[in-house]
Amino acid sequence: VQLQASGGGLVHAGDSLRLSCTASGRNFRNSAAAWFRQVPGKEREFVAALRGTTSSANYARSVLGRFMISRDTATNTLNLQMYGLKPEDTAVYYCAASERQYLILSQAQTEAGYDYWGQGTQVTVSS
Repeated sequence: VQLQASGGGLVHAGDSLRLSCTASGRNFRNSAAAWFRQVPGKEREFVAALRGTTSSANYARSVLGRFMISRDTATNTLNLQMYGLKPEDTAVYYCAASERQYLILSQAQTEAGYDYWGQGTQVTVSS
């Protein structure tokens, strides 16, 4: 299973950006999936998750109302639409997928809930 994240870049505060993650060898339709992010010197932190194949999304408090996670079953892609970006959103963003179709909330918000990870894509937001 390979996940490939893309869409990162350098933007200004207030701008929007859309990250995508394509999967080979794994169907996002059948997986819980998520986005995490990490800045140098800090632990990877949860951003957003689709906890099940039909479950609604869950978000970190810091991005609630600004980010939207979704999956496109036709292209087997996991997306993260980001609006109103802030300098504190600057990080490397990672997509992740689980072997399980459903994760309880505590599992979905931790790295241990996921079995496969993309390589990361850098998002830099200037003030």
